[in-house]
Amino acid sequence: MKKFKKSFDINGRTVTLETGLLAEQTTAAVLGRMGDTMVLTTVVMGANDTTLDYFPLSVEYVERLYAGGRIKGSRWVKREGRPSDDAILTARLIDRSIRPLFPKELKKDVQVVITVLSVDGEHDPDVLSAITTSAALSVSKIPWNGPIGTSRVGLIRQNGNEELVINPHVTEYPFADMDLIVSSLNNRSIMIEAGAKQVEEKYFIDGIKKAKEANAKIIDFINEMVVEIGDKKVELSKDEKLEEVKLLVEKSYKDKMHKLIADGVTREVGGELGKIAEEIYEAEKAKADKNGEAMELDKKKIATGVDYVFKKTVREMIVREGKRPDGRGLKEIRKISAEVGILPRTHGSAVFTRGETQVLSVATLGSSSMEQLLEGPEGEEKKRYMHHYSFPPYSVGETGRMGSPNRREIGHGALAERALEAVLPESHVFPYAIRVVSEVMSSNGSTSQASVCGSTLALMDAGVPLLAPVGGIAIGLMTLDDKSIVLTDIIGLEDFAGDMDFKVAGTTKGITAIQMDTKIAGLTDEVVEETLEDAKNARTSVLESMMSVMPEARKDVSKYAPKIKTIKINPEKIGEVIGSGGKTIRNISASTGATVDVEEDGTVSVAAVDEEAVEKAAHWIDLITRELTPGEVFDGTVKRVVGFGAFVEIVPGKEGLVHVSEMSSEYVADPNDVVKLGQEVKVRVKEVDDHGRINLSMLFGEAAEKAKEAGKKDDGRGGDRGPRDDKPRFENRERRSFGHGGAGRRSGGSSRGPRADSSSQGGGIRNEFGSTYSGTRRPRR
Repeated sequence: MKKFKKSFDINGRTVTLETGLLAEQTTAAVLGRMGDTMVLTTVVMGANDTTLDYFPLSVEYVERLYAGGRIKGSRWVKREGRPSDDAILTARLIDRSIRPLFPKELKKDVQVVITVLSVDGEHDPDVLSAITTSAALSVSKIPWNGPIGTSRVGLIRQNGNEELVINPHVTEYPFADMDLIVSSLNNRSIMIEAGAKQVEEKYFIDGIKKAKEANAKIIDFINEMVVEIGDKKVELSKDEKLEEVKLLVEKSYKDKMHKLIADGVTREVGGELGKIAEEIYEAEKAKADKNGEAMELDKKKIATGVDYVFKKTVREMIVREGKRPDGRGLKEIRKISAEVGILPRTHGSAVFTRGETQVLSVATLGSSSMEQLLEGPEGEEKKRYMHHYSFPPYSVGETGRMGSPNRREIGHGALAERALEAVLPESHVFPYAIRVVSEVMSSNGSTSQASVCGSTLALMDAGVPLLAPVGGIAIGLMTLDDKSIVLTDIIGLEDFAGDMDFKVAGTTKGITAIQMDTKIAGLTDEVVEETLEDAKNARTSVLESMMSVMPEARKDVSKYAPKIKTIKINPEKIGEVIGSGGKTIRNISASTGATVDVEEDGTVSVAAVDEEAVEKAAHWIDLITRELTPGEVFDGTVKRVVGFGAFVEIVPGKEGLVHVSEMSSEYVADPNDVVKLGQEVKVRVKEVDDHGRINLSMLFGEAAEKAKEAGKKDDGRGGDRGPRDDKPRFENRERRSFGHGGAGRRSGGSSRGPRADSSSQGGGIRNEFGSTYSGTRRPRR
């Protein structure tokens, strides 16, 4: 490919596109750069036509950890594995942006591979990847009706000001109340993806217009690039046999299709159309046999012709006659019903039904240790809320593969997750990790939005105090000639025959998520505005139906859900909670049955199904970390007996010394005569010295006073033990260390138990990669 390297500016961000440097055997390859973020997009078109009845386009988004200067955290596996959910979502975003612009006559397989080569933490590679993909397809010989532009718009609200910013830096994301991505062509929106914090429709309308202005600059630059280095496009010809099938079907079977639709036969349409295709095939085969000719039509081509005529018939009925397949009005929502708490042992559950679409959503609560750890080129991050969507084949009355989720399921789960994430309470208010699973029980249109509705109810049933309930609706579009009709709450048949699937989720205050796909070359601003207005009205109606079932979240979480208590401790005390090698935190968990998680900022989360276990573990942690005061009394356990006294553990991981003079008011020759290893004894805090060492006493009341007086007479020495030099008894010899103490330390001082800085001896809070040790899982290395 010819060499090319030029730059252009978008809102102060310099974008550089380059060809001829990498991947010379591809159909086209474009290297893109924004800041220090770089991506490579390659496109390859197969040599031969396929026999598939759909366009075989595949888009792969490949994240490499080296892009961020990272090596995989696993000790055993260092190579990247399957694509992350984020990578799949980015691939879907780009696929939805480019797919509508491929000619229907193209039957060769096309593969787009985007590889993230470098990330700088400032410029998100997703938008840059969409731009390089548009450029690569445009300059290639692959037939494609682009180029398109793609931009991100953020609604940044800071210090009382708000601004719509084109392609904000990653560091600005936390201040954004709206994250909107728009792909467009010729001032028409082809793809819209958004998440927001209950933002009003007007901001989306303004944001889409602003994105299209930026996209126009991208399109102009790529067009100049095509003029300079673009290859001649492969010419395509119409399939004449397919055109004959279309004419045949329209002439002989259109009335039958019209009657199917008018009779409201929606669920069985696939089978009925299959019968028509089979009937045409048998008739054509008989005709060929009678004339002694070879059969020129195959079943796939006939099925394609039948589908084309059926879609056209549906369009004509809706646009010209105003009749929908199920008899509803253009803005009418299907009948809604819902029920909560249907699964007795789960933390929260709900079933939401809209027409023939039904979704069962189940919420599960867990401690912070259950948060998902994500690893990517930009680094590691934790994910508190997880939403998983499952679409089994039985939901459409079919048999099929069961197993790991496909891309569609991942995409629908992410959409529902984004819709609800905006209304979840902050972790300091509700300190739970949350997982919701949406099981599609029956599908006839917009299962993703039914998942949003069902999951809202399940979360409320689980006692999650949402900021506001979220409802979702799907809006469709039918175009015919120059006329278009916007439809509310589309069913599967309308989605199949229509031109748009515009999903909008939100609250009564505003939108939380949008996902728009189209099968045509974009939507006008007028259609987008009408769609958002219809979605708002429908969403309000849906929320009213939902609130009639569950007006507010339950006051308490399920008795089967873990109870969580959050404690804030001095970060300098974290080492004492964890203990050497994690010994203390494991002991707390094993003894109480509670899970203990410690964060670097001193936040400690204690969780257990039994509230008593939570309180017991929290009490232990409080004892370990709080400052002890003289006079406090504890029931302790003797851990070691030495010549000058005994070390007693007063709480797990915290020991103090009972000097022999504090064991009895009488003279004690050998501490073993008073205490035994493992014995439980009542002790009193005598003092805590400047080094944090705890001196204990087993003397109380008169005995303590007597010992105190004796101590004064003996000038502070231990009872009747006689005078003793404080120096070690190793005259004229070099001092040696004992146990694991340092040189010059006495044996008694070398093993005083866990110190505040024990994290430096294997009980560290974080390893070199910043992973938190929780006591319930091994630290990552």
